[in-house]
Amino acid sequence: MASFAAISAAAKSLERLLNRAFAEEQPVSDTIKTRAVLVRTNDFDKSVVAQAIGSPALSVFLYRVEFNPTVRAAWSAAGSHRGLAHAPLDLHFLLTPWADNAEHELRVLGRAVQCLEETPSLSGPLLHPDGAWAPNETIQVVPEELSIEAVMRTFDSLPTDYRLSVAYVARVVRVDSRVPEPLRPVTAVELTS
Repeated sequence: MASFAAISAAAKSLERLLNRAFAEEQPVSDTIKTRAVLVRTNDFDKSVVAQAIGSPALSVFLYRVEFNPTVRAAWSAAGSHRGLAHAPLDLHFLLTPWADNAEHELRVLGRAVQCLEETPSLSGPLLHPDGAWAPNETIQVVPEELSIEAVMRTFDSLPTDYRLSVAYVARVVRVDSRVPEPLRPVTAVELTS
């Protein structure tokens, strides 16, 4: 049963998977270590980007969280029957390479895409333990079709200029309610207040 920490744990799972891929095969050179780093909006600020993200690096930016409309109705019905709520979420990420030159940025991005094509599902030991995942939970990480206009709008809202990026969506990340306490009878006084 995934906890409220599932969103963070899913992002850390993605970051950890990419770092493992970079450790297995460095995209820039064997002597220059590339890293994936989970970032937030403020990390794109020009005054802190060098220390917050670094170079060479791949920023993993969660820019949108949405309810998954396909499974929400079914999980809501099943959850209400058992007394638990399930919030099925899709997490939308922008992966952006950072390096000293265009060739190195493209190599970083290419290695990240290669990694996610080789491992499109996260389950078991690939899921960060902070999520309190159920043994059968799996998160799919798939490319997201995002128009250049949508990417530009996203960068317009960030404190940085446009950078080449690729979008992925992690689905379905489930946030479950806590185990409910047994219901107690309601008194007449509580009904009238």
